[in-house]
Amino acid sequence: MAYQSEREEIEHKKFVDYKDVVYLRQFTNPHAKIMGKKRTGISADKQREITLAIKRARYMALMPYLAA
Repeated sequence: MAYQSEREEIEHKKFVDYKDVVYLRQFTNPHAKIMGKKRTGISADKQREITLAIKRARYMALMPYLAA
């Protein structure tokens, strides 16, 4: 794998909540973009749940769309 050395070890939670901003920030880069599943090392199902939670948190103004 190309990203094996760049992969981060992130604790996986059973339930992903859009209000848990501290946990969701682990899946975004410093520019507030969502990192891919190759980079985070999680399954596709969990990646979809996390992406949806990040988008909901952005809509509710808990997370930024862009980093300033």
